[in-house]
Amino acid sequence: MARSPSLNEKNGGMAHVDESVDSTALVRGKFTYVVKGDRQPVAQNNAHGRIDYLNVDLNEHELLVRNGRENVEQFSLERQGFELIEHQSKMIDFRDKTELNSVYHPEMERLIKEMTGAARVHVFDHTLRTGDEGSADAKWMRETVNHVHNDYTNRSGPQRVRDLFPDEAEELLQNRFAVIQVWRAIRSPVERTPLAMCDARSISSDDLIVMERSRPTGPGSTQRVGELYHLAFNPNHQWVYFPGMTSGEVLIFKTFDSDLESQTRFTAHAAFDDPTSRAGAPARVSIDVRALVFFDPA
Repeated sequence: MARSPSLNEKNGGMAHVDESVDSTALVRGKFTYVVKGDRQPVAQNNAHGRIDYLNVDLNEHELLVRNGRENVEQFSLERQGFELIEHQSKMIDFRDKTELNSVYHPEMERLIKEMTGAARVHVFDHTLRTGDEGSADAKWMRETVNHVHNDYTNRSGPQRVRDLFPDEAEELLQNRFAVIQVWRAIRSPVERTPLAMCDARSISSDDLIVMERSRPTGPGSTQRVGELYHLAFNPNHQWVYFPGMTSGEVLIFKTFDSDLESQTRFTAHAAFDDPTSRAGAPARVSIDVRALVFFDPA
């Protein structure tokens, strides 16, 4: 069967790694993809807060990952779906939920508004992750994710607007909106399991596999069921990472865009083991926030 067009082919064709890139700017990383099947794949939180996968067959591929620091200025939200920028936070303790809500969320809303020119930005979630399974943080932080995924789908993106703004949703959905995430190292610099980004232009619509995602909404409550995209392997995928990220930098990326003409509607990502990491390097601890971003009518 012929491969369907990539999400950007109507805008000029598949993205490819520049053949002139020095081989020293490339590392090899292993990425976990989902194998397409007939059953609905499901990801759900278990009693320990970790993710169990049901009806999921996985395969691992070793791929080239480009060091984005070699030409950092070429990356942007609208061109590849992600970019690295400098940003100093006034946060003192990222483990303090009250401080996160009162200091960090407003910081990120201002940053995203400045970066996108949006009319309105609403941070609705933050997630702390650690790669150190033996640490005290691992008892309440989420694990790093090495499955190639994108956090929102054509259905779950608009549904998030309806969930959070039930009285305004239908009006808000008349205009362009996006979900944008901002990722930062808490333990700085990142030496192990950095976050790698897949150039959104290299993703085909055929690569996207809807996975049901369920998690509890609170103590004694029912599960909130949503969905995200996991990806099937495609040799055209182009991977980029920014080694040694510090707490004074953020990686901003787009995981949903309602604009059907955008070439960066979905930006897949995954953690991977950097083969250049020094032996005994501390595990990664990071935070990412998610925001709904609303634009004025064109």
